[in-house]
Amino acid sequence: MNTTLPDPRSAQNERAWVKALSAYRTPNRLRSSFELSVTVIPFVALWALALATVAYGYWWGLVLILPAAGFLVRLFMIQHDCGHGAFFAHRQTDDWIGRVIGVLTLTPYDYWRRTHAAHHAGAGNLDQRGMGDITTLTVAEYRALSGWGKFRYRLYRHPVVMFGIGPAWLFFLQQRLPFGLMRAGVTPWVSTMATNIGIAVLAGGLIWFCGVVPFLAVHLPIVTLAGAMGIWLFYVQHQFEETHWAEGDDWQFQHAALHGSSHYDLPLVLRWFTGNIGIHHVHHLSSRVPYYRLPEVLRDFPELRNLGRITLLESLRCVKLVLWDENRRKLVSFREARAAA
Repeated sequence: MNTTLPDPRSAQNERAWVKALSAYRTPNRLRSSFELSVTVIPFVALWALALATVAYGYWWGLVLILPAAGFLVRLFMIQHDCGHGAFFAHRQTDDWIGRVIGVLTLTPYDYWRRTHAAHHAGAGNLDQRGMGDITTLTVAEYRALSGWGKFRYRLYRHPVVMFGIGPAWLFFLQQRLPFGLMRAGVTPWVSTMATNIGIAVLAGGLIWFCGVVPFLAVHLPIVTLAGAMGIWLFYVQHQFEETHWAEGDDWQFQHAALHGSSHYDLPLVLRWFTGNIGIHHVHHLSSRVPYYRLPEVLRDFPELRNLGRITLLESLRCVKLVLWDENRRKLVSFREARAAA
């Protein structure tokens, strides 16, 4: 399938892309069931095998933690598609699969779905920062901070905090309460509390079966590593040098989706484990496209392949990009902002 469409680098008629991608929004329910099976079963098997291996030496168990974390990331990508109503395209089915997976990913589904919807609705909008995204200041905003404020922001954006302490804080503590939606009605509270109860029941049963130390020795590193992977993916998908931010009437949804989200071109095996989420510009343009159909879009519309494309090696340089330079319309490092001043 292919259609003559405008250059994706042109701001003209970008809505045509949304219409074109609507043809890919229908999931194959047999394929969705298969994707769920080949993710859940290996994750459970690796978890159990890691537990059995720990009894013969903890370092042998650690060998299995990396692939187990990879499958947990993939489970989160299925939960993510469920949140968009894209996995089975049946609201109740998607919601309940998402809620069950949320117990494993420590992510309350209905609460997360609302914050993630806010992220999609305002990604790249300087007027709508703060809900479901990485906190990013402009150069002017950073310069206006006090010395203490600058220290806090630099600490927050430090890689050790962002990808080490941050994921542990988010998944183990912050998501146990509906922060940001504390007064948004009963649903966020029911979502977080029900997920907490589910986590407690599952953890309690496993601790009863294998003991608290073996459980923590296996599960904590898996969740922590998977959380770090997830935060890294989310970071790179929007925090790259040529990303797009705008404010007021200059912000347009279609343009922000195409130019404010990256095409994180990962090796094939990493694409599989991450549910093709690296094709993020297409996902933001049409979030109802199931993740296993995103490669079809790039196949049929090759003009989208190089738009916002960054490789695995190039993505490592994104860590230093911490401030939005409104004059140069790009993300810059602290050093670049200081030099420009």
